Amino acid sequence: MKACHSPQQSNVTSYGATAVAIITLEAFAGMWINAFIVCVLCIGWVKKKTLNSNEKILLVLSCSRISHLCFSWVNNFLSRIYPNYFYVHPVLQLFAFFTTFFKYSNLWVPACLCVFYCVKIANFRNRFFIYLKVKIDRMVPWLLLGSMLSALAMGIVIYDLAETVQSNNLTFTCLKNFWEERIRMDKHFFSTFFVVGFGYAASFMAVIFSALFLLFSLWRHKCKMQTNSMKDLSVEAHIRAMKSILSFLVMYSINFVCLILTIIYNMKKENTITLLISIYLYAFPGVHSLILIFNNPKLEKALLKILSCVQCEFFRK
Repeated sequence: MKACHSPQQSNVTSYGATAVAIITLEAFAGMWINAFIVCVLCIGWVKKKTLNSNEKILLVLSCSRISHLCFSWVNNFLSRIYPNYFYVHPVLQLFAFFTTFFKYSNLWVPACLCVFYCVKIANFRNRFFIYLKVKIDRMVPWLLLGSMLSALAMGIVIYDLAETVQSNNLTFTCLKNFWEERIRMDKHFFSTFFVVGFGYAASFMAVIFSALFLLFSLWRHKCKMQTNSMKDLSVEAHIRAMKSILSFLVMYSINFVCLILTIIYNMKKENTITLLISIYLYAFPGVHSLILIFNNPKLEKALLKILSCVQCEFFRK
């Protein structure tokens, strides 16, 4: 079904072109970084015929981030350059569904990774925590499945919202009871945005609590090692781990604030604030994946090997 709006030629401003250029660089850089993680893990999977729990989460995370960046970039590109293509049914609905699905998988899978690190590394004597430490490897597939199902549910909610928006945009001019319809739409938007915000907040709280528990455990262990005059290398390793967790916590907190701001500015005209928010949101998957690479010996070794090969080839030329 086609809307009464006819597709027009590209009508992009210099502001929009700049935004597209910056977002394109960030999106493709993030896709390459995550594609590197997928390649290294898949090669190791083929060689060893198995993946540990950490590698399973990293593999799913990298695949979801590649898909998230790809769909988000195409969605952003079309909305800025050829916005009228979204009037063709069901282009808007499908893009809304897939973009939302991969966005939420990109939120929930890092939360699973943070919970996994907390349970594996932290050292508490609580019975429930000890039970989780024993069972966490078996729970990882179920955590990932739960993350995908949650993302799927949110995708369906946004698909329904996009369907409602498009159908009402096409029929508003024909309705006599315009104000009653407008009130109904506002209530629909409010309930949907509440669900969206709750999804953001739930993943954020999982990351916050996991990171804080892990930081507390590492800090307590570091203090014990210092009082027992243990080796400085062990203390330095714990300090590095704490700095890494803190950096991720700060990045994820800023990411959460930006996501909430996207809901607030969703119905407003694009401005500098929305551009800065978009720049950060597109940079986050790539930067965080890069941090994960340098905190994983296997991935770091593979990256340094590739960089050394590239450097040798460059100097030969």
